[in-house]
Amino acid sequence: MDFGLKDKAVIVTASSKGLGKATALELAKEGARVLISSRNEEELQKTANEIMDLTGNQDIHYTTCDMTNPEDIRSLVETAVSKLDGVDILVNNTGGPPAGGFQKFEDDDWQYAFELNLLSYIRTIREVIPHMKRNNGGRIVNIASSSTKQAIDGLILSNTFRTGMVGLSKSLSRELAQDHILINTVGPGRIATDRVAELDQLNAEKRNMTVDELRSMSEKAIPIGRYGEPDEFAKVITFLVSDANTYLTGQSLVVDGGMVTAL
Repeated sequence: MDFGLKDKAVIVTASSKGLGKATALELAKEGARVLISSRNEEELQKTANEIMDLTGNQDIHYTTCDMTNPEDIRSLVETAVSKLDGVDILVNNTGGPPAGGFQKFEDDDWQYAFELNLLSYIRTIREVIPHMKRNNGGRIVNIASSSTKQAIDGLILSNTFRTGMVGLSKSLSRELAQDHILINTVGPGRIATDRVAELDQLNAEKRNMTVDELRSMSEKAIPIGRYGEPDEFAKVITFLVSDANTYLTGQSLVVDGGMVTAL
């Protein structure tokens, strides 16, 4: 299937590794012109070179961006417009907030998680909308968490602000439909990333288990019987931002191998 992504101008945030990197790689395979970003310039350069080597697509660019800094976000979009001649697609991604329960966090922790995991998305969307309107349409995907469907114990910050993304996406899908801009939220379940490995380590220590024992237990709760791979998650996003998707907007999806039991 031709996804119609060749030469599309794409921003993928927090994309030097993990789900962001996997998404940028899949879009590059389809011939999109991609701008990746993170706070670490060395990692970005390494990732950009790797994507170019793996795909043969040389139209891969990078810029540093702290997603809690509004000036960085503004510069990110300006860089995309300069290097890619506009913005057709935005894939919003950030690192997850710290793990812990309610009593662990003070006001500063809540404020930081809000700025990192919700306000940053609001800011990037605000910056790209004028460019998408000028292009007579666009696609936005907000990467969230399976906690948008079912709360995860010990991740109260994620449970709170990732759910806010769903409300944001649903509201904007209605406002932006007349401009041919489709926006959806996609949450990963147990995808084999550094973030999941970190959470597994924390949970294993709490339960006095080895990480292998914890992972085996987690896999038994997944009907497919294993953790997902980043490229499996990225392929779902590739469809959502492509010309193959012409009618799906305002939805909250999880890519979890059937793990979440909520309807």
